[in-house]
Amino acid sequence: MTYKASKYATIGGTVILCFLVFYLIQSGCISDPQKMKLLLSDYGVFAPLVFLLLQIVQVVIPIIPGGMSSGIGVLLFGSFWGFVYNYVGSLIGSVIAFLLVRKYGRQFILKFASQQTFDKYIGWLDKGKRFDKLFAIAIFVPGLPDDIICMIAGLTKISFQKYVWINVLCKPFGLLAYSWGVKELITYLAAVL
Repeated sequence: MTYKASKYATIGGTVILCFLVFYLIQSGCISDPQKMKLLLSDYGVFAPLVFLLLQIVQVVIPIIPGGMSSGIGVLLFGSFWGFVYNYVGSLIGSVIAFLLVRKYGRQFILKFASQQTFDKYIGWLDKGKRFDKLFAIAIFVPGLPDDIICMIAGLTKISFQKYVWINVLCKPFGLLAYSWGVKELITYLAAVL
């Protein structure tokens, strides 16, 4: 996949996600928890597994904005389980992305990030030991492109263990903010529409 194809896939993934949100609003699933449970019961045990897989894939191949899928997870599975599925999927995806970059290098990143985005964050590598702190802050704070930053971490000398621990400890805060924010936005849209 080239960067251009990745860009089109991102647009397509976002459009599909918007249609899913619109469907959930129109079907009453957002405003009526019973309807949501009925919808999910059709998929049984596979509903969480499919969502978990989606979260893993969207981190490794970032074609859907992570914040949007996090909010959808909370809407579909509730605050607790939605967060758990978001967190586990995001962690697994981040580890896979890191390992892929360790194996394939910067060319892997450039398949999903523009040269401009890559150049913007690659300068962090020059920070030496400060990279670890910048990386932890980037994972902690919502709004930064942490999927790409996780990939860039694969180009550094950060140990795998340290990389995982930074993700384990810092990722929940950004995920909580995304999950809550997107859930509230969708709930508001459901009330307005």
